[in-house]
Amino acid sequence: MDRVAVSASDVLGRAVASGLGIGFVPRAPGTAGALLGLLAGGILYTYGTVALAAGIVIASAAGMIAIPRTGMAGRDPGWIVIDEVAGQMIALLGLPWLTGSGVLLAFLLFRVFDIRKPWPISLADARHDALGIMADDWIAGAFAAIVLAALRLVWPGTGL
Repeated sequence: MDRVAVSASDVLGRAVASGLGIGFVPRAPGTAGALLGLLAGGILYTYGTVALAAGIVIASAAGMIAIPRTGMAGRDPGWIVIDEVAGQMIALLGLPWLTGSGVLLAFLLFRVFDIRKPWPISLADARHDALGIMADDWIAGAFAAIVLAALRLVWPGTGL
């Protein structure tokens, strides 16, 4: 059997792309990745929206660099969850402050948009390169944030 040489950067790429291994959970790795994004985003949000935005940029850049290192060119395997991490953090931008109901709704909206993939999310999802893998979740997160902002306008006293 031939051995395949694996570099340290390839191992690091897989670690980052999998959300430090979260993507290898046996069931619902995308949901697990979104929960990681919720945790990371929630922690960053306590330092303000600038910290959250910085976390989104860092997770996005890390994903764009790491995904090509996974050896999964042309595919979007379920264990790659750095895109869910970044997308879920984007969804939190729709909240003026963190409340239990707001965080839960941000999570649920993001997952619905990420799973259902309405246009233009489906357009981005059709690309199976690093940009497509990341972009469908960026858009799903943005859609969730927009819906949260709209709900705040319609029902201002709900704690969202």
